[in-house]
Amino acid sequence: MTPRAHEFDWPDRAVIGTVGPPGARTFYLQVRSGTRVVSVALEKQQSALLAEKIDEILDELIMVEGNPFSVPTGTPPELVDNDPLDDVEESFRTGTMSLGWDPAPAQVVIEAYPLTDVDDDSGSSHEHGAHDTEMLRVRMPVGTARAFARRAREVVGAGRPACPVCGYPVDPAGHTCTPPEG
Repeated sequence: MTPRAHEFDWPDRAVIGTVGPPGARTFYLQVRSGTRVVSVALEKQQSALLAEKIDEILDELIMVEGNPFSVPTGTPPELVDNDPLDDVEESFRTGTMSLGWDPAPAQVVIEAYPLTDVDDDSGSSHEHGAHDTEMLRVRMPVGTARAFARRAREVVGAGRPACPVCGYPVDPAGHTCTPPEG
């Protein structure tokens, strides 16, 4: 079966956002172009790592002599997006992701593939092939990518506060922890 590709080359909007209260949030990568909206569920850690790696790519590109791709050092104010997610209709839960750089149009490329039976916590790699039913590919210019990473970091950081004793998240209803040994 050929995968159904959701492709966005110059999206109107690409953001990480959440649905639900802290402690029960579901993270989404949501992309919109015109009236077409695709939302894929992510883990909090995937969202954080995606933001980190996008910033690493952009920071490396700034170091290229003359900054030929006009990579901003910070988020351009006109690209800040603090709006809530559009209506969420989950296309799939993300398993494997890839991140790349396309120098011709000067775009960061994000690909997300659905969670499958071969994805697990041991870090085994996802086999792209006949079993894939969907995938998401987003291409965004450098300024939009910088704004995307900033928002993703802010969304990840807006969760439950960490317990100063054990480091685990504190629930609104309370928290019981065992101090670390040592």
